Formats: sequence, C-alpha cells, structure tokens
Amino acid sequence: MDVFTELSLVIVVAALIAGLMRVLKQPLIVGYILTGVILGPYVFNILPDKNTLSIFANMGIAILLFIVGLHLSPKEIKNFGVSVVIIGLLQVVCTTLLGSVLAYVLGFSLPASVYVGVALAFSSTIIVLKLISDKKELETLYGRIAVGILLLQDIVAAVALIFASSLSSGSLTILPFVLLLARGIFLIVAVLLVSYFLLPRLATFFAKSQEYLFLFSLAWGFGLATLYSKLGFSLEIGALVAGIGLSVTPYSQEISSKLRPLRDFFIVMFFILLGVQVEFSHLGGVAFQIATLLAFVLVVKPVMIWFFMEIAGYNKKTSFLTSNALDQISEFSLVLVFLGYRMGHVNVETVTVITVVGILSITLSTYTTIYSETLYKLQIPLLKLFEKRKSRRESSIVSNYDVILFGCDRVGYDFVKVFRKLGSGFLAIDFNPDLLKELRAAHINCEYGDADDGEFLEDINVTEASVVISTIPVYETNEFLVQKIREKNTESTVIVIAYNVEKALSLYEQGASYVILPHFLSGEVVAKIAEEAHADTKELSDRRKAHISYLNERRVLGHLHPTLANHH
Repeated sequence: MDVFTELSLVIVVAALIAGLMRVLKQPLIVGYILTGVILGPYVFNILPDKNTLSIFANMGIAILLFIVGLHLSPKEIKNFGVSVVIIGLLQVVCTTLLGSVLAYVLGFSLPASVYVGVALAFSSTIIVLKLISDKKELETLYGRIAVGILLLQDIVAAVALIFASSLSSGSLTILPFVLLLARGIFLIVAVLLVSYFLLPRLATFFAKSQEYLFLFSLAWGFGLATLYSKLGFSLEIGALVAGIGLSVTPYSQEISSKLRPLRDFFIVMFFILLGVQVEFSHLGGVAFQIATLLAFVLVVKPVMIWFFMEIAGYNKKTSFLTSNALDQISEFSLVLVFLGYRMGHVNVETVTVITVVGILSITLSTYTTIYSETLYKLQIPLLKLFEKRKSRRESSIVSNYDVILFGCDRVGYDFVKVFRKLGSGFLAIDFNPDLLKELRAAHINCEYGDADDGEFLEDINVTEASVVISTIPVYETNEFLVQKIREKNTESTVIVIAYNVEKALSLYEQGASYVILPHFLSGEVVAKIAEEAHADTKELSDRRKAHISYLNERRVLGHLHPTLANHH
C-alpha cells in the first residue's frame, strides 16, 4: 500500500475501535492500542512498514510534552502546597524503589527493573483529569490534590527522561547523567531568559495573527526538540523545555488550545505503534509478571498514597478518593519504556509487559474512578480501623452554633468573611489541614471535619444550627447533609451548591432552602450589574474598582480558578 492508503486505513480502523470504546465507556487510549494490535502482525498484518507510524508517533510525543511544558510554569508549581509536594515525592520515590525490587525479583534485568519501577510510579494525567472533570470534581479537595500530584509527577518524569537520554546502550553510570543534567539546566535557563526578556516584546507581533502564532509555536517546539536531540538529549526533553519556555508568556493558554487538536491526532499514532509492537508470542511467558505488576499498580500504589495522605492529616475519604484516582500507569510510562527500548536499555518483552499493564490498569481505573463513591462506602469499616484520631475529638466543641459552613475555600471564602463577626456562634468546617491553619491564624472558629461523617455532624449539633451552608461541589455529600438536617429540623436554613439543574432540583426536593448554581448565579449578577450601569455609569466604575481589589485579594490567597481541565 502507498503511504496515504496506509494512513487512511489506520485512521478508519482507529475511529471504529474508538467508537466501540465510547460505547463501553472506556478511555480512547485503550482503543488506539487495540487498533495497533488489530493492524499488527498477529491479526491482519497490514502494516509491515512502521517508519511512517514512527515519524508520526515522534511528532505526537513531542507535541504532547510541549503542551505539558506549557502547564509547568513557575506560577503553577508554586501553587502545589507543601503537603502535596511531600506526598507526591514520597509516592514517586517509594513506588519506584518497591517497583524496581519487585521487577528484579520477577526476573527483569537490572536496567529493565529500574525502567519498570519508574514507569509504575507515574499516573495518567490524561485519564485522571478526564474522569475527574467528567464527574465535576476538579474543584473538590481530592481533585486539586490529585492534579497537584500529577503535575509533580510530570516534573519527575522530565528528570527521568533526561536520565534515560544520558545513558549509552547498556550503561547505567551516573557521571554522564550529572554532566548532561548540568548542561540541560544551563540550556533551560537560557531558554527561560529568552522567554522572559525577548518573547514578551514580540507578543504584539505574534498576537496580530492567530495563524502565525500557531506556526511560531510549532517552529519553537520542534526547533528546540531538534536542537536538544543534536546536543545529546532526547526529542522529548527538547519539546518539554520548549513548552516550559513559552509557559511564562501571556499567550501560553492560547498556544495550548491551538495545538491540542494536532496533539490528539499525532498521539493516536504513538499508541497505535505501541499496539503494533505488542509481542503476543511473549505473553504466555510474562503473564505472571503482568498480573503481579498490575496488582501492584491497583493495590499497593493506592495504599501507599492513602498512607502518606493520612500522615499529612487528610481524612479517610479525601485520602481514599485521591489514591483511588491515581491507580493506573501513565502515558509517560509508555513513552519512557519506549525510549528505553529505542536506546537499547530494555527488550521487547519489557515493552510488552508495561504496555499490557498500561492497557489493563487504565481500563480498570476508569471503573474504580467512576464508582469511587460506592467503593468508598464499601471500604469505610476497613478505613476507620487505620484512620488517625483527629484533634477535633479532643477540642472543645460548643454545643450550638448559629451558622455552620462546610467548605471554606473559593466559594466558601465569601461566607467566611460575612459570618466571622459572629465569633463562637460561627463554625467553619473543612478537611484541608493547610487551610485550617490559615483560618486558625485569622482567629476564625473552625474544625477539621467531613460532611459525610454522620458522627461528626452529631458532635457539632448540625441539626440545631439556624443556618447551614455547604460549598462542597459533590452532590452526594450535599444530599446526605440536607437529609441529615431535615430528619430533625425542618425550620433551619440550608444552603448548598450544585453544578447542574437536575441535581439542584433534586436537592430542593430533599429539603434544601436554596441551591447555588454558580454558572447561573454569575449570569444573574452580571445582568443586574448591566442594568445598574445603564442607569448610573459611576456605579459601575465604583463596582469595578471594588471587584479588582477583591480579585487581587483572592489571588494573594491562591483562590484561582483551575486552568488544567484541558491539560494534556
């Protein structure tokens, strides 16, 4: 077949398999890998020449890492929080060490064991963000922690790629890595200096043409990727650095959105190529290795994350949901092992094992994340056995409160400002230890607690409060809270939040006094502002100044809307 016919066939088959994956509610990545398997030598064998796919796959990886770099700006990194950084680093280090030892025991060579250990440490940013976003839970505490850990893993993955690039075939010496890392840091600093001092001056020139901005972005990304490859690094590292360089510019989000469709197309080829290279002749001999590593990813890795979060002071539900969301391996894992294979560090059996573990863990993780609330309820008795006794049990709890607020970050912040004047009559509830430290420092009456914990609700006499407000964006939590209050008190005011009309109406049926729908509420408020501005332009000017001051205050506190919903 000619190249055009070959690519057309690949795309048609990929579309058909992806359609089946959508019907089965599975990640499309699984469908792409299966496409490679179907078109490969073990089924139809109609892709004998892999050169074209390899070129497209390399372009896909480069664009993927370029977009990753666009979201790894210093502004994003500083918002991680100390606890998230510690949890993320401990998880990566411990998973890598345990995974490497396990792989070595299973019969992998020492270099392959290291690759396997590192590959098992990463979770899929694409899959996790997609699933959490679909559940409308990016705004929850566990959603933000999961995103923070994923971004930290991306940084560690970049270092791992540099390390892999520094190794000659079959060698695991440290000196080449140190020298290459030092040279890499120098090049990164040079790129950042250009980005900080030169590119902003050209911003107006770029912004005048969307088409040119797109072309410049590709030239910058592929150009630096090629330059880095010529200097002894991999294409992947060059693309990542190129993205980091543009992340400090005011048009990084614009570039990311423009490149995403291109990334989606080319990355399909990468996963198809992985599927083509799966060696089924080796599956019988590595079935036990696959099953063992899969169990490690689905059980040991989440337990490890849960344990570290418990130590950090998060409650059992936040710890469980976060660890449950990260129970798969990453697209980075596949890229890393593929790079190791290309450089001769690992054999095709290792690629096959990690690819199959990736397919199975991503597939199973989809279900565990979708049904995370059900799984949590089933495991509550077990989790309670290991949960630390929280300090709230030892604190003096006032018998009754006038106002109780659940969730003090972002939306809840405005309620804290309004009700803090009530003093001991106001109680703020949150299960983010870092946020509670800030509230206590501001002399605000607060407690560590979970709105899903019936015992805790009884401890604070939630049914006796005049006003109960929940800004927690989880429907099941708000439903439980409303039902718990209405069992004993039908007169109190209960205000909760929802993100779609059906769930808002359902909460009203349960007995909620008022349901906040942020998107509709903002439209209603803006409409009133526009009406006032029509009658009095000075009123709008005063409101504008006040709003700018308010937004600056929220920015200082780190209450920024997430910009990672479409992150790679």
